[in-house]
Amino acid sequence: MTLRGRLTAAFLTVVLGPVLLGAFFVGSTLSAVDRGRATERLGLAAAGVRTSVDALCQQLRAAADAVALVADPAGRPRAADQVVGRGLAAAVQIVDTAGRTSYATIGGPAGPWQDCAADAATGPVRALAARVRLRDPSGADLGTVAAAQPVDPAFVARLAAVTGVGVTLLDDPGRITHTTEDREVRAAVLAAARDADGDRVTDTADGRYVRRVGPSPGQPLPLVLSVPGERPPGLYAALVGAVVLAALLAVLAAWRLARVTTRPLVELAGAVDRVAHGDLTARVPVRSRDEIGRLAAAFNRMTRETGSYVAALTSSRDQLRGHLAVLGDTLASTHDLQRILRVILHSAIAATGARAGAVLLLDGDGVLVGQCVEGLDGRWPTGDPADPATLRVPVGAGVLGTVAATGEPLRGRWEPADPPTGEPSCETYVAVPFAAPRGAEPRGGPDRPGHPPADDDDATECAALGVLALYDRPGADEFDDGDLVTLRTFAGHAAVAVENVRVHEEAQRLSLTDPLTGLWNYRYLRESIRREVERANRFGRMLSVLALDLDRFKDVNDTWGHAAGDAVLVEFARRVRGEIREVDLAFRQGGEEFVVLLPETDARGATIVAERLGSVVRDQPVRVEGHTGEPIAVPVTVSIGIAVYPDHAAGGQQVLDAADDALYAAKAAGRDGYRLARAPDPVPTEEIPVVAAAVSPPDGLPRAGAGDAAPVAQGGASSGPHPPRQSRGR
Repeated sequence: MTLRGRLTAAFLTVVLGPVLLGAFFVGSTLSAVDRGRATERLGLAAAGVRTSVDALCQQLRAAADAVALVADPAGRPRAADQVVGRGLAAAVQIVDTAGRTSYATIGGPAGPWQDCAADAATGPVRALAARVRLRDPSGADLGTVAAAQPVDPAFVARLAAVTGVGVTLLDDPGRITHTTEDREVRAAVLAAARDADGDRVTDTADGRYVRRVGPSPGQPLPLVLSVPGERPPGLYAALVGAVVLAALLAVLAAWRLARVTTRPLVELAGAVDRVAHGDLTARVPVRSRDEIGRLAAAFNRMTRETGSYVAALTSSRDQLRGHLAVLGDTLASTHDLQRILRVILHSAIAATGARAGAVLLLDGDGVLVGQCVEGLDGRWPTGDPADPATLRVPVGAGVLGTVAATGEPLRGRWEPADPPTGEPSCETYVAVPFAAPRGAEPRGGPDRPGHPPADDDDATECAALGVLALYDRPGADEFDDGDLVTLRTFAGHAAVAVENVRVHEEAQRLSLTDPLTGLWNYRYLRESIRREVERANRFGRMLSVLALDLDRFKDVNDTWGHAAGDAVLVEFARRVRGEIREVDLAFRQGGEEFVVLLPETDARGATIVAERLGSVVRDQPVRVEGHTGEPIAVPVTVSIGIAVYPDHAAGGQQVLDAADDALYAAKAAGRDGYRLARAPDPVPTEEIPVVAAAVSPPDGLPRAGAGDAAPVAQGGASSGPHPPRQSRGR
């Protein structure tokens, strides 16, 4: 494809892409917003329907209770007439135990009546009814009292008025019984209702949203709710028209722009190609004062300044080499290995003018692993260029592996190996090893481990640590002997930095361990208990703490000497390590006192570990050398205190103190055993009763909190205090 074609395609992509995405976003957003609003309205309407039906059932149950509580059989018909007269029910029916109707108010709805307590309607619903048992003062069953309210078009209309949506009542086969929907949409609403399941909302072809409510326990009416959508008509047609118009305008603009831009860009591309081959005298004619003209002028200015910069860099490279000694002292003063290696690599690239470089260290498997890289984009053999660790070269393979194996630097032009060795691709390279003296004192000393050798003869006495490599130079020139000397100086600083970091890490490890037993010391215990408590909080887990103390350890020192006591401590520590998991932590707190942390372990698991530790110490006496030089078996027992976070304490130091208190309890109980810390007393809670009253709003559909009407008779099912809500104590 020509440049003009590519510019046209790029312009159309840049212009039409956002237009298409915007049109799609607008259409989908409006549809999603419309559906979301409809779903929210239908959800509120469904809650309102359930509340209204439940309130009606409560009202009917209260009316039936009012009749059932009348003790005089002759007064019950009068009470039933009063309930109907006050509008609490449309009809009341009293049925004896044989199923005969002893009394029914006049003008009641036709049967059958649907019981409010039923899970679902079994046929066409004519009325809702609530039934209560009728009993004499002695508790004998006399029958039932039922209060009913008709389910008619007026009832459905009231539901629609309360909820603000269209309401349709279905019979058992799914036909419409009563509805507030227009005739034009009834068929579509009924069809959509057949696809609705549970709380799922469906839509119709004309933009209405439909949801089913019930039947369900306490709400046996099969109802369908619907609302019209608010999406503007003709939305998608308008969006398609806007996209087509934008596409036509974009094609015309792209064609004109590509035609004007092509010629100066071709000239600029030729000049750039000459500069890429090292000709810094290339210039571009300036034909206009627009952006392309300013780009040509800037390119000419850039080439002139680049030539000056190259000359300045060549002269300053020698000056940079003179400051490397100061740079080495600065790098040796920090223990951040990655930062040190990045500074060394960056300085080496700046000093030699290389385009890219890498620092690799030797791991325990004899493989060079990348630690930091720079400028290797497009040269990476495998893996993610963002992760230097994906650069792996076995010792003895390729250029880098050969340098690490022989200890000799290499430079020259790159020749790809077959099979590939995993090294970056390049045109020219230079690689030098860095090493620490073999005869130096381990982990520091007067011989300065890691210092580079003074000459080539000393290289054989050095242990390889890694390789420092640089790749390519501007102009495709090879690296010379001066670059090799500079790079070996940087490699020496890298060796010092690596060895200093290792010495620092070893010193830090020694500062956190007990020199006699090899267990962690009290300083690391304080840090570990804080870390493990934070982890237990974050993941909702338990942390068990075991405080251990060797029984009558002073007698061991007094009888067989401190050397025997030290041998007992070392053997005890070995047995503790053999009985705990890898994730558990063992500490020597001081003297004969030890602490074990058991992450993600409850009290039962901790007691199992304590029993196992007590058994392995008790059953195997420790053999030590007596005063006469003969081996002696010293019987040893241990007392253990157990505490569990957060059951026994609210913090790290508190759980240690709780385990220590349990240890004292184990000592007081006769030693050679364990005790579990006492759980803290629970915080008492208080419940407050809340009183609720029955209500009766004027529309015949009661709702919680509406109106001040009092109940017909006191002591009914809906009167009296409600049970209080349960609340969790803190």
